Amino acid sequence: MLYELIKTTADYVVLNKPAGLIVHGAKHIKEQALIEILIKKFPEIAKIGDDPARPGIMHRLDKQVSGLMVIARNQDSFDSLKTQFQKRTVSKYYTALVYGRIEKDKEVINFPISRSVKGHKMTALPPTNRGEINTAGRNAQTIFWVKKNYINYTLLKVQIKTGRTHQVRVHLAAYGYPLVGDDLYGNKKSKLKNKKFNLDRIFLVADELEFSDLRGQRQKFKIDLPEDLKNILKIIK
Repeated sequence: MLYELIKTTADYVVLNKPAGLIVHGAKHIKEQALIEILIKKFPEIAKIGDDPARPGIMHRLDKQVSGLMVIARNQDSFDSLKTQFQKRTVSKYYTALVYGRIEKDKEVINFPISRSVKGHKMTALPPTNRGEINTAGRNAQTIFWVKKNYINYTLLKVQIKTGRTHQVRVHLAAYGYPLVGDDLYGNKKSKLKNKKFNLDRIFLVADELEFSDLRGQRQKFKIDLPEDLKNILKIIK
């Protein structure tokens, strides 16, 4: 499965990861990962970063999610990008389609996130516990704006201020509006609708990315929705 190169420099690569491709492997995973494909073209990446299993990788996208990623090609770039991610000066925006009509124009979701007892998924916790700030789980913040209301769906622009596992998926499901195509965090009704769409991916695209290069210049990238998601927008009501 091929990725799309957006920009290549001596310091980093920006690419559009397709849905269906994992970012990096693990002992229990047999399928080919994005980073393995990248190293064949950019072998220097193999020695970059803090974790040999995730060379050059600054952030992840779930297998069923597509969109923009930046991969470091040298250690200076990795260190700089890592600091930017830690300080939350990297801007990441997504376009998402959820089940249900959201009447608010904008919302900030602050549910803490922790690993579910089921192990393979995450769970959102109440922001308060007995009137006090809930310290269980990890702090997570997701902001969304309504781009377009349909009768039974809402198209959103989403920004994450933290980078927790499955954050957008967990937060929107906990908010009551699961993502189209997301069977892991969907409810019974949305899972049945997912089967009708036969989408084989989640309607979530990391379509805007902004960070600073080693010269301190801001680099901004934006991509269009893939055709299969555009087609969904043509048929929903």
